[in-house]
Amino acid sequence: MFAIKSPQTYYHQPGLLSRAGELLAVHSSDIAIITSPKAWRAVNPELETSLKAAGIRWQVNFLTTECTDAAIRTHLNSALEQHATLVLGIGGGRVLDCAKAVANLLNNVGLVTLPTVAATCAAWSPVSIIYNEYGGHVRSQPLSRMPLMLLVDPNVIVQNDVRYLKAGIVDALAKWYEFRPYQQKSDDSLALNLKVQAAKLAVDVFEQYGAQALQDNVRHEVTPALMKVIDATIAVAGMANSMRDKTPAPGVAHAIHNRFTHQPELHDWLHGEKVGFGLLVQSIMESGNGQPELQLLSLLRKYDAPLALPYLKGDRKVLIAAIAREVIFPAENAARLPFSLAAENIEKALLETEAHDYSQGLRHEF
Repeated sequence: MFAIKSPQTYYHQPGLLSRAGELLAVHSSDIAIITSPKAWRAVNPELETSLKAAGIRWQVNFLTTECTDAAIRTHLNSALEQHATLVLGIGGGRVLDCAKAVANLLNNVGLVTLPTVAATCAAWSPVSIIYNEYGGHVRSQPLSRMPLMLLVDPNVIVQNDVRYLKAGIVDALAKWYEFRPYQQKSDDSLALNLKVQAAKLAVDVFEQYGAQALQDNVRHEVTPALMKVIDATIAVAGMANSMRDKTPAPGVAHAIHNRFTHQPELHDWLHGEKVGFGLLVQSIMESGNGQPELQLLSLLRKYDAPLALPYLKGDRKVLIAAIAREVIFPAENAARLPFSLAAENIEKALLETEAHDYSQGLRHEF
């Protein structure tokens, strides 16, 4: 079994909001919009003007919580009451995950995603990440249906703080560092090899255009470099995450991220920032010498990923041991990696981050 799940069409164009109505009208005239107040402001008045011109009826439903099972039920009921024939998700990861989950529970209802940040590949990824009300990871829900369209207007994305783009780059980089180790024990999987190749393409894009794209984002200027980096964070990383066969290749850094979401002190870290710290921990375990890979460390510094845990309320050593113990990773997949994911190894790697100031390359007593 080999499958690639992807949107039917990927549109990326400056000023695309002005064409959104005509593109959406091909699929539906009655749309349930799931968004956040901030994201809705970011796409208007251009989007509303476009929808009106296309004769589309719509209802806006704001997601003001995490993407929880309760939130999904609420927005599902709203879409059913509206008799909508298409769900349009507008926003960041939690909004898009909610919209994807809702659309997958409805028969004969289409789905379109419109990301307002390039902080993750959620607009493309074939899963919805479900959290509890406190932002703790509950599960990654596979999706049976993908978007009819993925609409990207860089004029919207460029208005955001560059921190979001940095987090998106790190989240995309993670695919390369997470998928690559599986090849050491199994290099005959078509899905795995394609995942690695796609992930490497994203790395190459960031190497060539990443620095320029960050400067352009700071100036709120849409440029070819910025558009290439947006493509890499959303489409290329999304594609890498969409190739599947009977043997999954879950990411270690993302598994560490999932545990971090249950740590209140890390709640303000963006998804890609948690993943970046998870990459640091993974690299320490993978090296076998207590040190992360220098190239990875350089990239994490370049994109301002956090390289140390913040203050933790309680006994720090006890909490770190608990974090290591509570990282969930399927044993059958862990056995396919060239390094151990035993709790004591995760704890040891976490303690190495305590002993070093990786932002400066200094070692401290802990």
